[in-house]
Amino acid sequence: MAVFSNARPAQAQPLPEKIVALVNEARWLILAAAGIYLAIVLGGFNLADPGWSHGVRAERVTNPGGWFGAWLADLLLYFLGFSAWWCVLFVLFLVAWGYRRLEGFLSADRRPFLIALAGFLVVVLASCGLEAMRFWTLSPRLPYSAGGLLGVEFSRLVSRILGFQGGTLILLALGAAAFSVFTGLSWLNTVERLGMGLE
Repeated sequence: MAVFSNARPAQAQPLPEKIVALVNEARWLILAAAGIYLAIVLGGFNLADPGWSHGVRAERVTNPGGWFGAWLADLLLYFLGFSAWWCVLFVLFLVAWGYRRLEGFLSADRRPFLIALAGFLVVVLASCGLEAMRFWTLSPRLPYSAGGLLGVEFSRLVSRILGFQGGTLILLALGAAAFSVFTGLSWLNTVERLGMGLE
């Protein structure tokens, strides 16, 4: 005769808090290393290295990030120009965001991550557009052009609709507003603190 047990299957026990803390710490350390690596490969970019946008026969790669670093730097600089450096800030921002629960560190920041991400994307777009419109002399040092492919196309659209001067003004305002959304920085509070410091 079958015997039915009322015992419920054991539920999975959550990981001890110490292990969870160690895993999170390892994750953010890896992110920090990725941000530093990205800065190294962008800073070590050389047009003579092989990359995504062009094929070059080179006996050795001069980029300190190796072959992958040269390829990655070329890809980012081709599409974003020198505005690709914003990606370094974003990775480091992710590290800070991961530690936002630490006492006194970003404790007042209640923005959802998607809002911060949207702000970052607008910052990059505005930065690429401004770079393409105002800093075109940087083009010889890049695989494509100042502002990258994104900046060139976006600046053409903005210039056609708003004009050169008007487009520059709007992109500056858009970039400043998006930077506030991205970082949580209040420009008014910053100006007030600067004024108090000067006094």
